Amino acid sequence: MIDALWTGWRSQYLAGLGRLSAEDSLHQESVFTQILKANISDEDSFIVHRGELVFVILNAFPYAVGHLLVLPYRQVNDLSSLSAMESLELWATVTRASEVLSTVYEPQGLNIGMNIGRSAGGSVAEHLHVHIVPRTVGDANFMAVTANAKTISEPLNVTAQRIRECWLDTTSP
Repeated sequence: MIDALWTGWRSQYLAGLGRLSAEDSLHQESVFTQILKANISDEDSFIVHRGELVFVILNAFPYAVGHLLVLPYRQVNDLSSLSAMESLELWATVTRASEVLSTVYEPQGLNIGMNIGRSAGGSVAEHLHVHIVPRTVGDANFMAVTANAKTISEPLNVTAQRIRECWLDTTSP
């Protein structure tokens, strides 16, 4: 059973915090925008696919091997800011990325989701992105609990190469 602690004072504290408005957050360049502007090669930035309006990049701090992020080139911070074409391509790319991960890693499941806004857990709240994480039974093993550490069994450059090759393979799903 979970104990509930009354912290009525906390609402006053939270109300006093300075919050970035959606407009203010768009004026801060996201790490993704910085990567795109830096003209770093796809190999060095771990971009695994470029579409017309969206791209796919490996998460630099993955929860599991193959953790992908799908996002628009244009920096927006919520779904309603996407154009109809961006939205269409974003979700089609999420579908294709899911197929590629399923082919390459044969996971037993996938976590697909997004954190919109900093309070929702969005570490890069100013640039909307969809997480796709391949999951297998036992992948969140004892290391996280006992050693406060994650084990990632494959270097990012190897993961990126495997995903790129499958993405380009027209015979894969």
